[in-house]
Amino acid sequence: MYLYALLLFASIVIPLVLSFDRKVHFYTTWKALAPSIFIVGLFFILFDIILTKNGVWGFNPLYHSDILLLNLPIEEWLFFAIVPYACIFIHYVMITYFPKLKLSKKTNSIISVSLIVLFLLVLVFNLDKSYTLFIALVTILALLWSLINKSQMTRSFYISFLIMFIPFLVVDSILTGSFIPHEVVWYNNAENIGIRLFSIPLEDIAFAFSLILLNLLVLEAFTNQLQKRSKSKTDVEI
Repeated sequence: MYLYALLLFASIVIPLVLSFDRKVHFYTTWKALAPSIFIVGLFFILFDIILTKNGVWGFNPLYHSDILLLNLPIEEWLFFAIVPYACIFIHYVMITYFPKLKLSKKTNSIISVSLIVLFLLVLVFNLDKSYTLFIALVTILALLWSLINKSQMTRSFYISFLIMFIPFLVVDSILTGSFIPHEVVWYNNAENIGIRLFSIPLEDIAFAFSLILLNLLVLEAFTNQLQKRSKSKTDVEI
């Protein structure tokens, strides 16, 4: 039963079809989005391979295909393209249809700094837990990047992530064993803090948060670069 593949298909089909919505025009981001997803996905895949090899987590062959790349099922590789695409689509829908729905600059900064402090404490008190250590460090770096770059994107992202969290909760609950006899993805609880939301390790929430935030930050950088090139080209033609 290819449950992992079915969950990925269910996650991408609607965002992909609606990418051509006349107002959102999400397809226009593809030129910057593709390299963003590739770069961030490569980073996460690298650590995925390492953590899988060291038994931090693993995959139940009952629920994925027989195609493995570096000991990861092909579905896991696709996860880092499909999930960011679907989540960033949700973010773009929100900022398109509700452009004024964003935090104030002060509130945004307070949340970012507070999260950095929180994850620093999590990191310091869990140096012996590989998954907790990894995701706390990645989340801190992503948040620091957003602050150093003075990115205004997080003013909307903090809100859109709450929307993304709903489908994430459904999909990740199934992946981690809710509603099915066994987990699609199993976790070594010695390598995380051992607290779960339903069947989801708390670290998975930070994993999703940092994965999408990093994708949006890289996407923002590529988009700005493309806009500068387009402007320079226009100036030359004039």
